Amino acid sequence: MRGSLVARLVLVTTVVIVSPASSFDGSGGSESLSGAGLAAIMLRWNGDIFWPPASENNEPVTRFGDEARAVFGPIPDADCGNASARVLPLEVDGNMVDLVPNPAKPGHPLEFQHRDFAGNVVKWTGRIEKCDKPSLAGTVAYCGLNSRLHRVVRGNVEWLFLCRKSNSSLEVASDPYWRRSDPRFALLGTIGFNKSTGEIVFFDGRKDRAEFDWSKPFVPPGGRSYTDAAARAEAAALYDTTFQIRCHACHDNKSPYVVDPHAGQSRVGYLLGESDDRALAFSLGDYLPERPRLEGTSFRIIGSGYTDRYQGDIARAMTVRDPTGNCTNCHTLTTQMTGRRLAADAVGREPFISNPRWGQVLVLRDEKLTLRRIDRHRTDWARRTGGGKIHPWMIPGSGNDLSATTPEIGGSDWRRLSTCLWGAGGAECGYKPLYTPCPAPESQEDGSLLSGATVEVLPQQTEGNGGRVLRLRWKYLNNYGGVPERDDIRFNIAVRQRALTTAAVPSLVNDYPSLDETQDTEATAFDTPIGISGSVMLIRNASYSGHIRWTEPAPSTSPRFFELLLPAACNQRHLIRIVPKRFCFDRSNIAYSSKHHLLYADIRCRRG
Repeated sequence: MRGSLVARLVLVTTVVIVSPASSFDGSGGSESLSGAGLAAIMLRWNGDIFWPPASENNEPVTRFGDEARAVFGPIPDADCGNASARVLPLEVDGNMVDLVPNPAKPGHPLEFQHRDFAGNVVKWTGRIEKCDKPSLAGTVAYCGLNSRLHRVVRGNVEWLFLCRKSNSSLEVASDPYWRRSDPRFALLGTIGFNKSTGEIVFFDGRKDRAEFDWSKPFVPPGGRSYTDAAARAEAAALYDTTFQIRCHACHDNKSPYVVDPHAGQSRVGYLLGESDDRALAFSLGDYLPERPRLEGTSFRIIGSGYTDRYQGDIARAMTVRDPTGNCTNCHTLTTQMTGRRLAADAVGREPFISNPRWGQVLVLRDEKLTLRRIDRHRTDWARRTGGGKIHPWMIPGSGNDLSATTPEIGGSDWRRLSTCLWGAGGAECGYKPLYTPCPAPESQEDGSLLSGATVEVLPQQTEGNGGRVLRLRWKYLNNYGGVPERDDIRFNIAVRQRALTTAAVPSLVNDYPSLDETQDTEATAFDTPIGISGSVMLIRNASYSGHIRWTEPAPSTSPRFFELLLPAACNQRHLIRIVPKRFCFDRSNIAYSSKHHLLYADIRCRRG
């Protein structure tokens, strides 16, 4: 059985050569090459294609950007001044509000103009204390207006850039800052998301910077390439190096954006949906398309610095199944903010934990206070008892049917669900990890396969050691997520030599370097990408042919070509294992393929 397995997996080359040769010798004999010698020869023969992606710079922002680019491809500039950017609407008593000069008053002072869906001016006010859909963030202006959102879609990848106006008081006033035409804003946020893989990344502007200006675009973290020195330096001074904001806590529903009333989605608060006159006039419409992703969908945060800081949160986060059957059939709720805050606000009830622990009591109290502050900024018109009847904004079963006759969630059902959402329930909550593992290359989730692997012996080279040369070739398409510029895959190649016997019988799987020997471990932590570990020569982080260090990958939707020239020795069998590996850019670091890609070549020499 084992012999037949190897026969399907290996390709053998046998060559008889006259004249002496010396090369890598796992026994460490006098003619063996040192690790440094191997590295020098390999670089001379192959070029500098042995490098881990996103490792050119350890500055936090630059490395973060390089990691994101390796997964999502090119990152667009954050351009909230773009013509396609949208203004987040602000509604008060069912009318749209903006800050403009009041022509009816001497000196045309800035005041808040209230218009109905037909554009008619309803009234003017000097301040805004409440709005129909206050922000649920709790740390930004509750009724802020004229923030901008820019969405860029490239294949499966979409980028969201939010330029949010806010201030320290969290209240709006008739200050020019709040005008639509004023490019100043307080908070810069970026989200990248792959709708196929569920990979997500978060960038934030610096928190020690009082203002930003969207008059010109902002360069992405890491610039536009490894060699974009000016933009890399500019970005390093622009973005938060500490990852202070826990973006994942709110954007945790396996989607890049959270559907809530403040974002002005037409599905929230309009009985006639997108055909409602107010939806057509005020909302973002389908600018942020509705795309529910359920509990089993893949979802993973990219960014080694970010995930290192929040590793505890990430490990503890769970999806929840509503034990009452009311609320999780259509979308995902979690033990993070979609459960603790959005769900509570959506049903208009306070968070609840049955038999809370002492630490939970304090956090629960703070969350109730935050929700009460938010609610104090909600208009009476928006309440179910008012003219709008849009809050609570989620109803069991019918979901968006906010008519007065639709029943709200019952107290008993809410207490059971809320206990689950705070991670305090049991098996009835159906807890599952929110974040899914980094997929190994060639796994079912990844879907890519190495193909066409061959080995051949080339004529003698004129190197100082007089050795022979093996040429390895194979193809591989890194198509996980459908990103043509994706660059998170490299290859490790391990080579073991065995003295040839008179009868060159096929090798068994156990004769080859093992999967463990082909991986990066403390035992293989040599300084160069090519070295000797015990009886194995290990080549690490080989990229495709021509992809030299610190260059961007050429877009490709077909398998890339890989080629390696390796030193070889006379009267030896060279047993080779090739292993693709994914740089995960999270706490798991690297995921290795478990497939067997085994080759061997025999070189017989006789003295001339």
